[in-house]
Amino acid sequence: MAKLDTTVRPFSGKDEFGYVFGDMAGSFVNLFVDAYFLTFCTYALGINATWMAGLFLVARLWDAVNDPIIGSFPDRWHLGKSKDKFTPWIKLFMIPLALSGILCFSNVPFEGVLLHAYVAFAYILFGMSYTGTSMPFGAMANVVTQDPIQRSKLSRARSVGGGLVGAVALSMVPMICFDRDSNILPERFTLLAVIFGICSIVCYILLCTMTKERVREDVTAKEKFEYKTVLKAALKNRPLIGVMVATIGSMLTITGSSQTYSYIYKEVYNNTDMITLSTIAAMPFMVVVFPLIPKMVRKFGKRNVILYTSAFSFVISLIKIVFYIENVLLFTILNILTLLGQTAFTMLIWALVSDCLDYSEWKTGVRSDGSMYSLYTFSRKIGSTVASTGIAASLGLVGYVSGTNVVQTAEAVKGIYYVCNIIPALCYALCLIGIGLIFNLDKKKTDQMYQEMAERRSAAGN
Repeated sequence: MAKLDTTVRPFSGKDEFGYVFGDMAGSFVNLFVDAYFLTFCTYALGINATWMAGLFLVARLWDAVNDPIIGSFPDRWHLGKSKDKFTPWIKLFMIPLALSGILCFSNVPFEGVLLHAYVAFAYILFGMSYTGTSMPFGAMANVVTQDPIQRSKLSRARSVGGGLVGAVALSMVPMICFDRDSNILPERFTLLAVIFGICSIVCYILLCTMTKERVREDVTAKEKFEYKTVLKAALKNRPLIGVMVATIGSMLTITGSSQTYSYIYKEVYNNTDMITLSTIAAMPFMVVVFPLIPKMVRKFGKRNVILYTSAFSFVISLIKIVFYIENVLLFTILNILTLLGQTAFTMLIWALVSDCLDYSEWKTGVRSDGSMYSLYTFSRKIGSTVASTGIAASLGLVGYVSGTNVVQTAEAVKGIYYVCNIIPALCYALCLIGIGLIFNLDKKKTDQMYQEMAERRSAAGN
């Protein structure tokens, strides 16, 4: 049974602020790679899109092996002299993550097999390093506080971090890395990778300094770790399965849409400047929506807010498929409107994940936050894999030709349009299935769970 360490200062806004930096840290590298690695490899390095699809698939199959292994490390071993469970692992992996981002965007003078081997190495290193930081960061919320309300605050803080990087840092990429004719500038990508890598390390240091772990496990009474026990608990954790299905859909949009923006704005609308303008235009929309979400949660509950907003965004996504939008401004406006569902999901998902981890303890009496969370993060990898592999393969199928200054055929341009717009519709459909049909923790059941767990901890003297 976990207990609160009273020697650590009480939970405060400082913890929330640090958690913002934690998500910014990973996002500086992860969002950049997700959004532009495929673009960089196909345009700057001239690698075939179909080969990239194979790389994404193989890399994620490898993740299927290493994610649960890396995720179980904090449950198996304790690093350093501090009592912290997750922070030491973040410090261990943060530098390899920053380095991997630089390697992914280096315009190396290799050709043939050597070039392809280098690209594969850089991308797989990125995947493993990101697991090494993102898994302990996400699971860390459960040892920062035991209070469900405070965990919701951490979830909201986390959504701010990634949102800031996406809205501010990534919005600069098209202006810096493409010329006036929308041609790619490889050396600019490398420069940004270095800057983002440094920013990532600084933000991780701020996280570890400001956000404190204060929920401790009784190591002396801890049973021998067995991963099969975690797997059995996960298979019986219906809320976690529902959240995983919905998250696969969410990652289709986060990864898929970010990767396709450069293709659709360059090839369909011949206007990469609109990537930046659409990102900036989305910021006022986000500012309006952000304070509304907590009010909606108080009135309708977390689950219903996700369902309502996802349904709205699903309808808007269908409109872009049924009608071929030729006007770039109208297309951008519709894109911004679909952000409602993604914003609500991003703000609330981490609070739902914490509920799912507590649900496992409620039903089994055992906590394995790191291992259980690694299973959830694997669903994020699956979503990213489906998006990256599907997009790369689809680009090849519709006739897209890699390389700089290549004029695409009319059929390829039309194919790019539909590839880019089917993805969000699939995303919101999976969100509706996962949260609407599988996830079964309503407000009444959640309140019951936390009341019974509080009684157990009180009886145990914690």
